[in-house]
Amino acid sequence: MGSGKEKKEKKALHLGPNKVKRKKQNLKKTKINSKSNENAKTKTKSKIKNSENSMVSFPTAAEQLKYFHEQYQSANRVQLSSLELESFTETCMLELNPDQAQSSSPLADHMKVAFGPSWKGSLCEKELDGKIDPGHPSLLVISLSALRSLDLLRELRPLTSECRAAKLFSKHMKVEEQASSLKNRVNIASGTPSRIKKLIDMEVLGLSRLAVIVLDMKADAKGYSLLTLPQVRDEFWDLYRNYFHQRVLEGALRICLYGEIPANIKRKKSIEDE
Repeated sequence: MGSGKEKKEKKALHLGPNKVKRKKQNLKKTKINSKSNENAKTKTKSKIKNSENSMVSFPTAAEQLKYFHEQYQSANRVQLSSLELESFTETCMLELNPDQAQSSSPLADHMKVAFGPSWKGSLCEKELDGKIDPGHPSLLVISLSALRSLDLLRELRPLTSECRAAKLFSKHMKVEEQASSLKNRVNIASGTPSRIKKLIDMEVLGLSRLAVIVLDMKADAKGYSLLTLPQVRDEFWDLYRNYFHQRVLEGALRICLYGEIPANIKRKKSIEDE
């Protein structure tokens, strides 16, 4: 006859068939729920990642404005005042028509539309007269690098056969040569932020005719663009604050973000909240 202690141990170890079955079912449910949660998290992360990587090829004026505001405030560590925001509206941005991108010279076609009926006089005429000062372009294209500037000048060739575009970058180009070329009529100029600012500071590149600045958004091999590559970004905002910002607020100058920009922030937040 065994002791009471042994009986208690046997009783504690014994589980009825129903209890065993329930325990297995509970374990199975826990595993399924755990797997479901993991799958849901993975899907959410995937959605967020896809949203972060999604790009807009032809952003609307509103999308351009939002992205530009974000980059301006982030890079300059400032908050635009309500007065500035009221002045800095969608009309400050130049919206492009995707239908104009089908030709071999899409940027030239976009600019013809942007300048309207007067595009020939603003972008193609070569004669200097009493109303046109030398070295004062109507269109300025700002890029990440010299090579990219040249790519965009190729797209503008239909507009520059009579009046040559000014190349405003430092690679293989002496500043003295550029200053000399700016003594002629210039309708279109393309270059990098640091060299453009230097030529403005030297008072050989003028802004009195400037109506549109095109900011090239094409990313380099590492994924950086004009507004995200640290050194170039800082040079651009230095140029922008000193020479363009006030003219944009006054309505004398429009900005065009040419190329892909990230999808808007609101869309990202809505996916994260799902």
